[in-house]
Amino acid sequence: MKRHARIEDYAFLSDTQTGALVSRDGSIDWLCFPRFDSGACFAALIGDESNGHWSFSPCAETKQIRRRYRPETMILETEIETGSGVVRLIDFMPPRGTNPDIVRIVEGVRGRVRMQMELIIRFDYGKVVPWVRKHHSGLEAIAGSDALILHTPIATHGKNLTTVAEWTARKGERVPFVLTWFLSNESPPREVDAERALRQTQRFWTDWANRCAFDGEWHEPMVRSLLTLKGLTFAPTGGMVAAATTSLPEELGGVRNWDYRYCWLRDATFTLLALMGAGYLEEARAWREWLLRAVAGNPAEMQIMYGVRGERRLPEFELPWLSGYEKSQPVRVGNAASEQRQLDVYGELMDAMYHAHCAGIKTDEPDWRLQCAFMKALEKIWSEPDEGIWEVRGGRRQFTQLEDDGVGCVRPRDPPRGSPRALRGGGCETLAHDSRARSPAGLRARLQQKAPRLYAVLRLG
Repeated sequence: MKRHARIEDYAFLSDTQTGALVSRDGSIDWLCFPRFDSGACFAALIGDESNGHWSFSPCAETKQIRRRYRPETMILETEIETGSGVVRLIDFMPPRGTNPDIVRIVEGVRGRVRMQMELIIRFDYGKVVPWVRKHHSGLEAIAGSDALILHTPIATHGKNLTTVAEWTARKGERVPFVLTWFLSNESPPREVDAERALRQTQRFWTDWANRCAFDGEWHEPMVRSLLTLKGLTFAPTGGMVAAATTSLPEELGGVRNWDYRYCWLRDATFTLLALMGAGYLEEARAWREWLLRAVAGNPAEMQIMYGVRGERRLPEFELPWLSGYEKSQPVRVGNAASEQRQLDVYGELMDAMYHAHCAGIKTDEPDWRLQCAFMKALEKIWSEPDEGIWEVRGGRRQFTQLEDDGVGCVRPRDPPRGSPRALRGGGCETLAHDSRARSPAGLRARLQQKAPRLYAVLRLG
């Protein structure tokens, strides 16, 4: 059984609604359709090859592998060299239409290379073996509500519950493979023209990258980082997921393996600041609208994370049939930390909304009411125990770091110039000032009582 690729050797593909991970040797080991948080149809990343993957490789020994993203895009190119020639594997996910697609084009660069494909589809995180048939001019795989269809001119056949193919890649020839997801009770969508989709995807990403306002020494790595952040955005709502994966371990063989395919408010605010700093205000506006919808209700019950459409219930459960990345179990779906309290989130949200206004995103009346509601809720709870930014699962504690953040959360700040409340004079900044006036003494008293050595160091500093 093949050993897992190193986490850092995976490349990320996205259509801004879901994502795929491609190993250095050309295997897609992680893919969720149709959303970031949907069940994976390729789950070899956190299991093994039998849990689903899609690989292309030469039949002969590989001498060298080179790969890159096309400049200012999320289009991945992997060059594989053998003794008889070189092939290039072009991987991308076209901007979402009605249905999500992943496109792979095998191009002969030099000589002749005998190639092989292996496709193992396992719905529901590597557990469900689909019913496979040739239908609608393609190869369909169906199980439950999920269906995939593969279109390619190369002949395929089944072998041990695996779809395989072999052919010779010759210089100048390009062979497309297009995998499309659709609901099993519906007819599959029209076949995608791979070359046309490649041009559209190239244009989509380069147009977006060219909007970057930063033009300094580190422009290229800056744009690459921004493209990754954009790829983690759920375009229909503006929500931003923390990661495209679940259960990659904090420590190999450890148990702290969490599902990060949700929208953490803290992470999103940092992403928002990065995007705004580079001139991407459209994404900031979309995220703010997502936020207003997600946190609607009682501000004191604001969650630290939500689903990509603002879902609040993210029940956590384990998948015992998956061995985990490098045997790191358990593998989890959902995240129980969604029910935790983390007080610093209030401060980060307020800061992000303030910077959004300063960047030219107008603060409307609903935005201002939301900020005032945050402050009123925070006034009552800022000094109470919480789970902290470490998301401890042993109950709430009195974290010094978060008490200090609480002071920062409620420090007085005038309403942004031009905001509804500033124009009328007055606002919730007085409420913030009242909370701050009594917070330093309370913090010092707690420090002196619970951490006298730290208190002494802070006094000397």
